Amino acid sequence: MEPRGGGAEGPARGPRVLVVGGGIAGLGAAQRLCGRPARPSLRVLEATARAGGRIRSERGWGGVVEVGAHWIHGPSPGNPVFQLAVEYGLLGERELSEENQRVDTGGHVGLPSVSYTSSGGRVSLELVAEVAGLFYGLMDQAREFLHAAEAPAASVGEFLKKEISRHMAGWTEDQETKELKLAVLKSLFNLECSVSGTHSMDLVALKPFGEYTVLPGLDCTFSGGYQGLTDRLAASLPADALALNKPVKTIHWQGTFREPESPGDTFPVLVECEDGDRFLAHHVVVTVPLGFLKEHLDTFFQPPLPPEKADAIRRLGFGTNNKIFLEFEEPFWDPGCEHIQVVWEGSSPLQDAAAPLQDAWVKKLIGFLVLPSFESAHVLCGFIPGLESEFMETLTDEEVLQALTNMLRRVTGNPQLPAPRSIRRSRWHSAPYTRGSYSYVAVGSTGDDIDLLAQPLPEDGKGSQLQVLFAGEATHRTFYSTTHGALLSGWREADRLIALWDSQAQPAGPGR
Repeated sequence: MEPRGGGAEGPARGPRVLVVGGGIAGLGAAQRLCGRPARPSLRVLEATARAGGRIRSERGWGGVVEVGAHWIHGPSPGNPVFQLAVEYGLLGERELSEENQRVDTGGHVGLPSVSYTSSGGRVSLELVAEVAGLFYGLMDQAREFLHAAEAPAASVGEFLKKEISRHMAGWTEDQETKELKLAVLKSLFNLECSVSGTHSMDLVALKPFGEYTVLPGLDCTFSGGYQGLTDRLAASLPADALALNKPVKTIHWQGTFREPESPGDTFPVLVECEDGDRFLAHHVVVTVPLGFLKEHLDTFFQPPLPPEKADAIRRLGFGTNNKIFLEFEEPFWDPGCEHIQVVWEGSSPLQDAAAPLQDAWVKKLIGFLVLPSFESAHVLCGFIPGLESEFMETLTDEEVLQALTNMLRRVTGNPQLPAPRSIRRSRWHSAPYTRGSYSYVAVGSTGDDIDLLAQPLPEDGKGSQLQVLFAGEATHRTFYSTTHGALLSGWREADRLIALWDSQAQPAGPGR
């Protein structure tokens, strides 16, 4: 199998490294490797027409919409994404304030500004606060079983439902209020599905749940767009390093590959692209999303991955969380409103809804954020997780717009509410090189599976070392699902290679 497409880069100055995937993990690894005085011969192969991966900012309506990653979670000194954003001058005074950095949210989402019911009424914010206090107290308890000999349930969802049933026994309100509290809890369950990137909290493993680490700091956004960060990373690479529209088909490892220009050199890895180009390398850093790995597990690596690594990929969870942006000519919400909650009366986390997706998908929408800083428009950003989110991707813009217009008219009690002028939305499940949004530790898996996924190949360390390395948010045991976890994982694998090269460069001492 002769290489094609790799010969244009000329003789390698050092070890030849390929990075598969141009998201923040791949770009972070590439930048760190290029920072060495004797940098390797490096190329980043990105499947799509743009770098950034699941960080994707789009201009529209006189502002920026974040199609992908939205916040810096925990913007404080311990967060490398925050530190890079500070270094590049991408944040404002409020985001940089020490007060913001000291806030400890515990990973909990703030309370809504207004809570609409499906019958056109409003839930009192006092009742919402009471129910949220119960829910987030139980969420904190769900994180306490990491070191327990045994967890009281297999999933976070099962634990929450058992505890809610126990608390209900002490509720003294009338039946209507009890049902409303359950409906608010259902809304909070959906919100937590969105946070965890899962269809149901019944799919999220309870015992390892507390291993995810929340950093201090009040979550903040980039006024100029999150992609400004990955654009800076990409711009810091050598001019020929980033190859776009270069999807990889198969990574051949454990080989002895040669190229015609230098037949004396051998390479253990050959990366075959979908367009037929082939690149030889000493090391490959794989940063593709877990959803893509799950779908292409049987064909992406030759020889196949070791069974224990393949099983870890199958066990770990990877779900979908999409956004729907609605543009309005005039706001229907009150000044100062930041977060609109929608509560579906009659719903309960203790009952599984069996309605067909085409009839019920809108009910999984957790509500809307009111986006700031648009010149000539008023924009809401809705979040929707799970299978309902994936179903939404199959609908046309017109169908989604009509469904949400009907829903907003219903919950506001205003049948004459003007329809949004336009719509944008993400489709992360349909994206062929992503196949979802981010990872979680599913029932049947543990943090050990994350470490297994992160383990480089070959496992025995014999022969050619560190042929295939793995990075990306799903490979960080305590920061999975986050951009800072992804960035740290890219740095981790770059440092692993640098440590290998430094050890190989050490002169042999006496007796060695």
